[in-house]
Amino acid sequence: MDARLSRANELYERAVFGGDDAALAAADRELDGVEADLALARGRVVHARFLARRVEEPAELPLFEQAAELYRRAGDERGEAEALFWVGTFHQVVRRDHDTAAPVLGRARELATGAGDDLTLSYVLRHLGFVEQAEGRVPAARELFAESTELRRKVGFHAGVAANLVGLAHLADDPATARGYLDEAAAVAAECGADAVLGWVAQARDTLGQDS
Repeated sequence: MDARLSRANELYERAVFGGDDAALAAADRELDGVEADLALARGRVVHARFLARRVEEPAELPLFEQAAELYRRAGDERGEAEALFWVGTFHQVVRRDHDTAAPVLGRARELATGAGDDLTLSYVLRHLGFVEQAEGRVPAARELFAESTELRRKVGFHAGVAANLVGLAHLADDPATARGYLDEAAAVAAECGADAVLGWVAQARDTLGQDS
């Protein structure tokens, strides 16, 4: 965000002192990016509050939609992919509407892939896995979770790896495989300080009838 503001200021000076009127359009794009960054950050905070309280806040979806539109206007496909992921996640997690979420997540997948944004892509694939799981297509869900997990290993997102391993445990074909996923999830979560994920591991063991 600071870099975008600095570039906008430089473009302003080029326009005012250098007579470069074309710099103004470029400055607008940089400022669109600043507004998008802020809207996305605020939306994520609102979503975290929903996860803690399970009460929908009216501001969440408009913030993510605003961010997506501003990134699109600025020609920032990486940013647009991330914002669209959150739009899809809102419909999926807050509204429990997989039908609305799926095409938005699909578009986010296209943009993240094109932009080479492996971290955002890992999030998108995880949530597309939830779509497949909800529809009873377990092998497809498992494949998406596995692909997401490999991307997270690649970028060093250890807490995300642990979270995905919990998801894979729920999708496992047999208790031994599920136990292996949960044991690894617990180890990875403990190592990176992901205490919330350790709680998910404990819940999964209980749900799947496994001892810790």
